[in-house]
Amino acid sequence: MKPLIGIPTHTFVADNITRYAGLASYTRAVDRAGGAPIFIPLNLDDETLRAVFARLDGLLLQGGLDVHPKAYGEELAPYCGEIDAAEDATELRVLEWAFAKSLPTLAICRGIQVLNVAAGGSLYQDLDAQVPNILHHPHIKGNPSDFLAHPIQVEPDSRLGRALGVPEIAVNSRHHQAVKQIAPGFHVTARASDGVVEAIEPDDPRRFILGVQFHPENLIDDARILNLFQAFVRESESRTRSVE
Repeated sequence: MKPLIGIPTHTFVADNITRYAGLASYTRAVDRAGGAPIFIPLNLDDETLRAVFARLDGLLLQGGLDVHPKAYGEELAPYCGEIDAAEDATELRVLEWAFAKSLPTLAICRGIQVLNVAAGGSLYQDLDAQVPNILHHPHIKGNPSDFLAHPIQVEPDSRLGRALGVPEIAVNSRHHQAVKQIAPGFHVTARASDGVVEAIEPDDPRRFILGVQFHPENLIDDARILNLFQAFVRESESRTRSVE
């Protein structure tokens, strides 16, 4: 049986109608890697959310809006972007359970940020405003989603490094925030040339929890990137088999 990979959604409002949405690129990547993706709606009762979570074999956090700074003990700065409070609440809750259960977790873009916050770290609310001599990390209008913006340097002896098989790789980039203070129990496993954190992993190598700042879901035609999703799905599948 394919492992069930839960992906929390984000809020989308149009014509006064609220929808909970997720991008097809994430479900496509999980499907290509051999997993069974399922979107998780927001604003569920805690008992209902727990019932959904209990059925998951893996957790994937997608990109999206900014995490509210109150989650890491800061005031909202004017250069912080739009916030989805319902997504914050849902993701912080499921991450709490995922940490306790050692559920395989892959966190992408906003995902690495909320992962770091949930574990006790903090964020730059805006790189351009807070970090001097920074590369351009936000999306440039007109560039395709798979546009390779800059290379990252990867620790070879890390989950990310072993999955990619190379110490350096060019990646896409669509973010204005990034990890600042690394959460206790985690360490950096990839950086851009300007020092911006591009990946974090737990100090305990037995736990598959990986956060990446770039968007690998848009790059799965590269076998090295697809292998990252396959490693995540394999880890999730091993949990399925251990329960059967």
